[in-house]
Amino acid sequence: MFKCSAMCVRVSSLRSHSESVWIETEKPIGEEEARKAIAAGEGVQVLDDKANKQYPMPLFTAGKDDVYVGRIRKDLANENGLTFWLTGDQIKKGAALNAVQIAEYLIKVGNIK
Repeated sequence: MFKCSAMCVRVSSLRSHSESVWIETEKPIGEEEARKAIAAGEGVQVLDDKANKQYPMPLFTAGKDDVYVGRIRKDLANENGLTFWLTGDQIKKGAALNAVQIAEYLIKVGNIK
């Protein structure tokens, strides 16, 4: 038997980049546990409402500071795997704000002055 995990999304976008992400954890974690962990991250918003079919879309993340994550799913091919979709404004977050936030973090933890 062949196990495969796949996601296909076709979106036309002017300002935001999106990624389909696959991760493997040390032990299995559920979708809800993953949602809570991701939501606790700074600069991240979870938008993952299966019942109402609401997920992050590049059109709606343009001009926003945060990265939006959704479509969080258990990987069908790996019991320790998760897949999810993320999108964010590549000009604002990717180029400008991200660099400032990294510098602020390094100052806070004492790696630069």
